[in-house]
Amino acid sequence: MALPDRLRIAPVRIVHILLAHEIRGLLASKALWAMLLALAPLVGYGFVQAVALFAEASRSAIEFPELARGMTPLDGVLVPTLGAFYLAVTLLFPFVAIRAVGQDKQSGAAKLVEQFPVGAVTLLVVKMLAVGAAWCLASVPAISAIGIWALIGGHLYTPELFNLLLGHALYAFAITGIAFFAAAIADSVSTAAIVALAFTLGFWVLDFAAGSVQSSWLQALSQMSLTAALRQFEHGLFSLPHALEAASIGATLIAAAGVWLPGGRTPPRKIGLTVGLATLLAALLAAAGQAGVYRDVSEDRRNSFTPADEAALAHMDKELSITVYLSPDDSRYKDMEANVLGKLRRQVPKLAIRFGEAGRVGLYGSSGDDRYGLVVYEYAGKREQSRSSAPREILPILHGLAGVESAPAEMPVYPGYPLVADAGAWGSWFYLGLPILILLFWWRCRRPARTNFNQEEI
Repeated sequence: MALPDRLRIAPVRIVHILLAHEIRGLLASKALWAMLLALAPLVGYGFVQAVALFAEASRSAIEFPELARGMTPLDGVLVPTLGAFYLAVTLLFPFVAIRAVGQDKQSGAAKLVEQFPVGAVTLLVVKMLAVGAAWCLASVPAISAIGIWALIGGHLYTPELFNLLLGHALYAFAITGIAFFAAAIADSVSTAAIVALAFTLGFWVLDFAAGSVQSSWLQALSQMSLTAALRQFEHGLFSLPHALEAASIGATLIAAAGVWLPGGRTPPRKIGLTVGLATLLAALLAAAGQAGVYRDVSEDRRNSFTPADEAALAHMDKELSITVYLSPDDSRYKDMEANVLGKLRRQVPKLAIRFGEAGRVGLYGSSGDDRYGLVVYEYAGKREQSRSSAPREILPILHGLAGVESAPAEMPVYPGYPLVADAGAWGSWFYLGLPILILLFWWRCRRPARTNFNQEEI
């Protein structure tokens, strides 16, 4: 039966009421405040130690310009500080996000909320916005650490900083999708927490396996892990494929959570829709991998070759095959991946990298196969090989295979930003000040909220 006009509530007003309800529910959750209390000292300890190590290395770098070029605040301070935040988002944030879906489902409130004339998609978006507000609250310790770094004279490069924060936001969005889906399919909040942690820890296992096993398909699969996606942003690289990957995982899993929430669907229909969403996710991940848009936003241009080398590599329109006779956990391969192979993936459209069978490094750092350490390059019927992992020796080989010449060109010299500073005095902010503020806000949020509806609002 339709309600009289005076009793109807505008959809925008309903969304506002639902969002306020969800935010109040999260603020009343002990999981959120427990996470915040754990985050403050965790981020503070990581920040103070990072500044101390950066200052120790800076004492020598100030006198030698060659050493100063290696003093990057992104690697030395920002990434370690936000690393503590990443750890909390991985292990603790799912408990907060699960409550947005699991609590209503477990108490039966989800069936009542469905009676609102806004639709399931709107309800999920509202819950996602509320969880996003909780993530912003959880990022306060990390943001305050960045502000303190600037106050004590630390250097900040805005594109690097925003790119790093974007990477963490996308990672949190994907974790939110995992938590929502776990809460939707599980019978209880505790079971959902176990399912969500199994998902997130599975990415760590995948990264570890890819780093210790000589398998091309495992290497390719590890590139789709959320940890690998975040690592691109930590290196000062905006990677559209990895950004789309995290967004696709989060959005698809949130949609799958909507399928499994109470809605009158039969289990076979839920399974069928979930399979359809899984197929859609696979297609989205495949399409994201073909996006091919990368931007080096690092101040030291670590993710780029010289413009002349990049122009020469652009002429390689045939497949370039590289066979590496190294173990994935060998330091030479890691150097080559960081300085050459990773950049080639973004520059050469048709690139195939394979691991050759040459045994593993023995106990004393040697392999029984003479080919171990060899790298073979094949392009357009030509073949060259080398044992070097340095770009200055590999790039001439590639240019020779392509039959192009690259004029020598020097990249602008990165000066580095060594800083001898002590952040120990700010430890009291993270160990005492922030926890006290968190407890005060928690006490304030526990007070019952007043709800005032008058005739004009209904």
